[in-house]
Amino acid sequence: MSAALPLEIDCRSVKAQLDAGADFVLLDCREQDEHALVRIEEATLLPMSQIAQRAAELEAHRGKHVVVHCHHGGRSLRVVQWLRQQGFDKAQSMAGGIDQWAAEIEPGMARY
Repeated sequence: MSAALPLEIDCRSVKAQLDAGADFVLLDCREQDEHALVRIEEATLLPMSQIAQRAAELEAHRGKHVVVHCHHGGRSLRVVQWLRQQGFDKAQSMAGGIDQWAAEIEPGMARY
């Protein structure tokens, strides 16, 4: 068995993967109202409050690298732990969330 990926990945690594066209899924687990304020264009919104009911939507990504982000990284970490329990071994949380992304990657991005 290969070594497990760390639970977290930093924003710069996620940006580098996006820029490289890497085959991975970026999930935004914030709620719709937060997503309406500010978002990372490549991310798919799947609110933490709906993830258990909508888990079937993720089946196609089982075995793929899945990166989850939220506002500061707390919810995404919980979602990643849940996903790993469901067998998504390559799920990772983006450390610092979209707030860290705004600070490091897109300085003009709205922060809340």
